[in-house]
Amino acid sequence: MVTNKSPRTDTFHAIADPTRRDILDLLRRGEMRAGDIAARFPVSRPAIAKHVRVLREAGLVTERRESRARLYSLDPAGLKNIDRWLQPYRLYWAARLTDLKRVAEAEHAIRKSGEGDTP
Repeated sequence: MVTNKSPRTDTFHAIADPTRRDILDLLRRGEMRAGDIAARFPVSRPAIAKHVRVLREAGLVTERRESRARLYSLDPAGLKNIDRWLQPYRLYWAARLTDLKRVAEAEHAIRKSGEGDTP
């Protein structure tokens, strides 16, 4: 079995799971204690701990300890791998939408001037 542990692969693996995406959505609002994160899901605390670990190892979440509590925060820098990967697609769609706009404007101009009317 071949394993590819590049940062991009780890990041995409981390966000592939809907529960992990939900955890990221929670952390987007601010830092949370591990128990508070786990309380939001209908799965065991150990299962949530594994999800958080995957997010942390992918660089999407940071952990800090305060006394006995573990607090987790979203690390937006970890999303850079996804952003870099998406950039060519943004450019592709921006160009396609610009082309569509030109066609629509040309069609509108033809209709407005009456050139497209048939007797």
